[in-house]
Parts: sequence; structure tokens; C-alpha cells
Amino acid sequence: MDTNDPTAAATPSVRFDAALVSRYDGRGPRYTSYPTAVQFEERFTAARYSNLARKSNATGRPLSLYVHIPFCRSLCYYCGCNKVVTRNADRVRRYLECLREEIRMQAPLFDTARTVEQLHFGGGTPTYLDDGQLADIMEWLSADFRLAGGEREFSIEIDPRSTHDETIDRLAELGFNRVSLGIQDFDADVQRAVNRIQSPTDVVRLVEDARRCDYRSVSFDLIYGLPRQSVASFDRTLDLVIDMQPDRLAVYNYAHLPERFKGQRMIREADLPSPRQKLDILKHSIEKLIDGGYVYIGMDHFALPRDGLVQAKANGTLKRNFQGYSTHGGCDLVSLGVSAISNIGTSYAQNAVSTIEYEQLIAAGSLPIKKGLVVDADDQIRAAAIHDIMCHDGVDMHAFGERHGVDFQDYFASELARLEPLLDDGLVELTADRIQVTPQGRLLLRNVAMVFDRYLSAGQSDRRFSRAI
Repeated sequence: MDTNDPTAAATPSVRFDAALVSRYDGRGPRYTSYPTAVQFEERFTAARYSNLARKSNATGRPLSLYVHIPFCRSLCYYCGCNKVVTRNADRVRRYLECLREEIRMQAPLFDTARTVEQLHFGGGTPTYLDDGQLADIMEWLSADFRLAGGEREFSIEIDPRSTHDETIDRLAELGFNRVSLGIQDFDADVQRAVNRIQSPTDVVRLVEDARRCDYRSVSFDLIYGLPRQSVASFDRTLDLVIDMQPDRLAVYNYAHLPERFKGQRMIREADLPSPRQKLDILKHSIEKLIDGGYVYIGMDHFALPRDGLVQAKANGTLKRNFQGYSTHGGCDLVSLGVSAISNIGTSYAQNAVSTIEYEQLIAAGSLPIKKGLVVDADDQIRAAAIHDIMCHDGVDMHAFGERHGVDFQDYFASELARLEPLLDDGLVELTADRIQVTPQGRLLLRNVAMVFDRYLSAGQSDRRFSRAI
């Protein structure tokens, strides 16, 4: 790491404490939103959403667009995403026709003066679509929304197995300037165990193409805890990754839930690393990436010192949304496609989670929204506290109170009492004016944030959430 980089120096350190991680490895939200999607209600209608979207125009806030492409050509056994494994071209065509109609219904709700500063294609596998289909979607969005030029963040998730030599060039021509590559693991035995075979050579080619085309950022997704993984095997993957120098890395925990995700039933439980081995892989990954020049952002995210996430972490502008950590705040999020979640002002709205129902609602001339929520004043205050913990490793209680018109210590008196065990265990430090997450607590941000979650405090089951580590 460049020790002369002031942004890198300003980011807090992280320390792996195996005993603490084991003690707090329960289930909890990832807090890409608060309240979480578990709280969304079916009484929130498409008509309610439309009304709130039109009212949001008074703010003049810029827009962020998310487009969900659910299709995959083959099943990755570990995957828990909303996806459709198919090679049926007619099914894809029907979905894209419905996506076009949804764009036509959504766009008139927003003033044309509101610029789209951020765009993300997720999946599934967005590069399942051919160049012409991707170009069609971008043309539809350009026709109905005002896409920003210059300073914008347009990103797309890429499966290295579903690309060709011109893919990166073509995506750049369409306006994308960030790419995220699903790697998971380079080890051949692990790849066979999860049915995802891809060579490091292909990934190197894609990274080199992205650099040649002046993409602003290249990010990799890795997963620890997969079958047949070990510290030694994942170390070899990390060597390859560090040599390729992606700007950002997400190192996710594999959650084995075969009762929820049928594909995971193809994984032999005997092949999974033990809980102890899994923690060893995580510890080694953190140490290796930091030694390799990466800065720990929070949760499962790392970035090189030159990356905007590190700068945002250092200057206090880091945000968190449905795509994880982000440098873009202050946008209303309009999400398109099956299961996609929009965030307009203080409301959330989620589309139907099955492609069949999504297409039926579109065919009936309705926005495909099935549930959502309007956030009340208490939730907004709690969301702000959780955001500060997740993005800034703590809360300045005095400044927070002035911003939100509350006396923090009075408003959160019971929560501060519930922080005591975390204080005793060294996850946080408490002064007269600040809650500060410690280096060993940074791996357990979710646990600190959960103290301020009123729904969990009410005794709600946490089985729908993943484990913290």
C-alpha cells in the first residue's frame, strides 16, 4: 500500500479476533436498506408508488437505475440469486418485451430534467444477452430517461464464461464504465464442485480489455466457504487476484441453505470446509488482501487506495444501498425487472419475484409492484444511525442529534443499554459524544447495527437473514 496516500492512511484498521467472530456469528440483515425487505407489505400498491414517484419530482433529486436480467445458461450450485436457468430464446424475448413496457410505464412518473447519474445491470447474468439485446435496453433507457454524460457511474455484472473478444469494447460503446466480474474461486476442484468452470486466462484478458477501454473500475466477486476450499487453495486464488489488481473486491460468505435454494442440494455437505476452516480462510483473506495493498472498506468489501470507495470512506461520504457500498448518494433508485426494489424518497417498492407473475402484471397494463413500504419518522432516524455505523464505523451522537432534531442519548437510551455487552467484548468504544466501532468490531458491523433495529428488538425471527460471517 502507498503509505503516502492520505486517503488510505485515513481509513481505519481492521483486526480479526477469532473468538469474537465465533461468538457473534449469528444471523442478521446486511442493511442495504432499513427497514429491510422482510418488512415490506403487500398493501403497498402500484398506485401508491406512482403517486409517491410523481411527488418526488419536487425534490429534483437525480436518479439511479437498476435493471435485473435474471437469465443464466447453466446453474452455479452455490447461487442464491433470483435467476432463471434457460436456453429458451422465446422466454428471453417475452421478458425483454415486458421490460420495455415497464420502462414505458416508469419513465413518465419522473421529470425529464432528473438526470440518471448511476445505472447498474445485475442478475442472473446480464451478459447472457447478446450485443443487440443489450443495445436495445440502453436505447430504451436513453429514449425514456435522461442519461447523464461525463461524471456518471454505469456498471454491469459480467460472467467471464459468457463473453467474447469484443464484449468489453461493445459495453464501453454502450456507455458502461464499470464492470464487475463473478470469479468466486480460481481453484479447479472448487469450480467443478460448484459447476462454474472458468480459466484465469480468460479473466486476465477481460481485465486487460477493460483497462485498454479506460473503464473507471473493475471489481471481482469472490466467495469463501465453498466446497473443497482450503486456506492453501484460496491463497492461490488470492495470488492470482492480487496480480490482476481489480480496483474493488467483494469477498462474500457462502451461506449453505439447501432447504431454500434447490441448486445447493447438488453440493456435498462433506465437501464444505468446517466452521473453523472457514474462519481461517476469512482471516487469511483479510490479511493477504491488506498486505497486497487493499483497504478494508467494511462488511465484505475491499478496494485499492486509488479507488473512489476509499476516498469516500476517508472523507465521510460513503453510502450503502442495494448494490452494497457506493460513492453515489442522494439519488432516487428506480429498479426495473423481476424482483427489483426501488427506493423513492422514504419509500420502497418491490416488483413481483417470479417472472411469470411479473409478465402477467405487465400484460395487464400494471406496474409489476407487489409490495413495499413507506418509512415512518422513527425508521428514518434509525436508518441514519445504522447507516453511520455501516459506512462510518460509528456515530457522532451530538452531530447526529443536531441533524435529526433529537437528543441521541435519550432517544436511544434502551439501545445504548443493549450496547453494553458489545462494549464489554470490545466491539465498540463509548465516549460522551461518540459510539466508535473498534478494529476488531469492524468485521461485525452488522451486529452493532442490529442493536438499533426495532424489528429485531421486537423479537422477529432472524432465520431469513444470512450469518454475519
